[in-house]
Amino acid sequence: MTRRSVFRHALHLGAAVLALPALTACAAAVAPAPGVAEPRRLPYGGHPSQFGELTLPAGDGPVRGVVVVIHGGFWRQQYGLELGRPLATDLANAGLAAWNIEYRRVGGDGGWTATFDDVAAAVDLLAGPVQEAAGGRLPLDRVVALGHSAGGHLAAWLAARPGLPAGVPGAAPVVRLHGAVSQAGVLDLVDGAERSVGAGAMQDLLGGEPTAVSERYAIASPIARLPLGVRVICVHGTADRNVPIRQSERFVAAAGSAAELITLDGVDHFAVIDPSTPAWAACRDGVERLLV
Repeated sequence: MTRRSVFRHALHLGAAVLALPALTACAAAVAPAPGVAEPRRLPYGGHPSQFGELTLPAGDGPVRGVVVVIHGGFWRQQYGLELGRPLATDLANAGLAAWNIEYRRVGGDGGWTATFDDVAAAVDLLAGPVQEAAGGRLPLDRVVALGHSAGGHLAAWLAARPGLPAGVPGAAPVVRLHGAVSQAGVLDLVDGAERSVGAGAMQDLLGGEPTAVSERYAIASPIARLPLGVRVICVHGTADRNVPIRQSERFVAAAGSAAELITLDGVDHFAVIDPSTPAWAACRDGVERLLV
């Protein structure tokens, strides 16, 4: 089903793409609510990029849900989980546990299959050391992924893990997602490669063109994994020059009633990860609705 919502961006951006320094400055703008813990770093492997940060809400009882926060940046090394920190704080302020994950990226030992191995391992860690660090507060049957851009791709791919064939990256998940929110996500990798989304980012991630490594695209592209078995909410701005809204439109059309598109009129690629905007509020609302 498609929901069309009109949002006016609260800040004058001046351009469709915010500079990275402006994005990282958002982290200081979200103060933790009383009782919200400082993020706790937990490794899931030996590589410097194999870790996550757990942010717990106030209190010591069970939390309402767990959100796996996955940053974007076209799977490239120059972008990291600092982009997800303000979102993690905001989610914890709302009473949710946030697991903000880092992963190996292209240019830093990532790509096929490392990037996929990492995000799958990071989610499965919730059932062990992350749950232990949370004092048993995490409801592992209520885990939702929230990802921006390339992170939106990874969020939807993680939701597809139960349907992956044996022996491929991500198969046989320990923790199954309850749903996913894609924030301007790259959800059709073949279409993205053919249209040069991210200037060759899909080819760099998977090691070739769709015609050359078609089996990788069939495993890695969320649209190729439909039906996923869980709901996906896609939030996308019409003014997005980095990842065209066509990506979300195609996925939702193919998924039918299992997916929903929230269209943000006049909104660019980065407003969805700026906690001061109505665009981010739409993403957080999507998480809340998946957890109902």
